[in-house]
Amino acid sequence: MSPQPAAHSTQSDAAGRLAGLIRDADSVVALTGAGISVPSGIPDFRTPGKGLWENVDPMEVAHIDAFHRDTARFWQFYRPRFADLGSKEPNPAHAALAELEARGLLRAVITQNIDRLHRKSGSTRVIEVHGSIETSSCTTCGSSYPLERVEALFDEDGVATCGCCMGKVKPDVVLFGEFLPEAPMADAHDLCASCDLLICVGSSLEVYPVAGLPSVALNNGARLAIVTQGPTPYDRDATVKLEGDVVDELRAVLAAL
Repeated sequence: MSPQPAAHSTQSDAAGRLAGLIRDADSVVALTGAGISVPSGIPDFRTPGKGLWENVDPMEVAHIDAFHRDTARFWQFYRPRFADLGSKEPNPAHAALAELEARGLLRAVITQNIDRLHRKSGSTRVIEVHGSIETSSCTTCGSSYPLERVEALFDEDGVATCGCCMGKVKPDVVLFGEFLPEAPMADAHDLCASCDLLICVGSSLEVYPVAGLPSVALNNGARLAIVTQGPTPYDRDATVKLEGDVVDELRAVLAAL
């Protein structure tokens, strides 16, 4: 199935068109990025003036080498962030995807986000390709700690230390310099290769290897829908693009179903 040019009409027209694509599809998969969690009070990464990396070099605090080289500095950055993320709640955009799944219209959510909000909102099949703040693990013995127990692990130097072997504890999220976990990426690839509609929500679709997943879907005959503000490399390949607020857009899609 060859892609058709993306529709850039009114919000209601585009939402209605996406609703029609969902109704007509046999297998729908969503791919989400940081933009879907912004309405929950979580900043994205690179928006000028407010992105997470606006005043911090990610290579200095979010690289696996930085974790091992200066673990205290790593946790100085991530400790308050993880505490903040743990208190965040899903927004109506997360709820809309959970509702689509509950209606039998959405097969799975593939997410680049580590914030657990898709699961909190009720989505049951969530592929977290960048890991999750749900757990942290000792880099020496592998002991795993749920998020709620990590705060008690910090020593006087501000380093989370394993209670079993005194090794360094690292959050189970993918840092720069690390490979994405094989099993979730394999699941994500298989879902995109077998779906007939991929809906990309709140992602710039620029960070690889996840940014290659829309190509997997397109190459296997799927249609592509994009719900995000700002341009993406796949805009020309999309059958429809919704460019408004992600909450408003997904609510409109649900209303049109």
